[in-house]
Amino acid sequence: MKAHGLLIAFAATLLLLTPQAQAQDKSIVVASTTSTQDSGLFGHILPMFKAKTGIDVKVISQGTGQAIDTGRRGDADVVFVHAKAQEEKFVAEGFGVRRFDVMYNDFILIGPKSDPAGVKGGKDIVTALKAIEAKASPFVSRGDKSGTHAAELALWKVASIDPAGTKPSWYREIGQGMGAALNTASAMGAYVLSDRGTWLAFKTRDALEISIEGDKRLFNQYGIILVNPEKHAHAKKELGQAFIDWVISKEGQAAIASHTINGEQLFFPNAGGATN
Repeated sequence: MKAHGLLIAFAATLLLLTPQAQAQDKSIVVASTTSTQDSGLFGHILPMFKAKTGIDVKVISQGTGQAIDTGRRGDADVVFVHAKAQEEKFVAEGFGVRRFDVMYNDFILIGPKSDPAGVKGGKDIVTALKAIEAKASPFVSRGDKSGTHAAELALWKVASIDPAGTKPSWYREIGQGMGAALNTASAMGAYVLSDRGTWLAFKTRDALEISIEGDKRLFNQYGIILVNPEKHAHAKKELGQAFIDWVISKEGQAAIASHTINGEQLFFPNAGGATN
């Protein structure tokens, strides 16, 4: 009987401690695109957020498609990515509560300094892609269902070219992130579509340079979404929303704007409220 009584007391103590332990666990998981991680943005803003709120943020860095799937499975509390159509679908399906614009930068076409397709200095990405195909110049695709990969495929479609479907010898899909794609392009002397933030943070630029920039079709918007606790009861609604609120606040937006490399701003804040 004594042992039984001790067991009941121990169980009761656990019940009392569990809420306290949960209250002390001020941490969230954010599933995000590789560009926010590889560009150093999170390394810049997360210490500011923790100092303000005491909340730890663990980042799962993936391609946007994978990050959204992570949120869909309930393995993250917040999704922070850059493929608006996929984000809106995530919310429409009930997996996300609401989508907010956060910031933007742009995509750029990176190419070898030798410029075998003869496109350097232009501002028309579609003309450049047509020239790459016509001259069978090497091109590296992330091939990973990321936001950058989705943007690349959309641009090929505008150019009426389908290298992902026809798989010509000059088109190489690697199924990896932006850093790996840039490294592969450098080794191959190939063109590659990159977000500007990752390019500015990329260290090995000797063989590569910007070939095309400034086309309005290269605009790159980022959004943030709270994973719906009605789908996943364990999702940390209050802590996740606190992160979103900070990111889109004046303080968070200023923190994003202050992230620079060699004096060049990587992301431009444009939070303007919910879009769903």
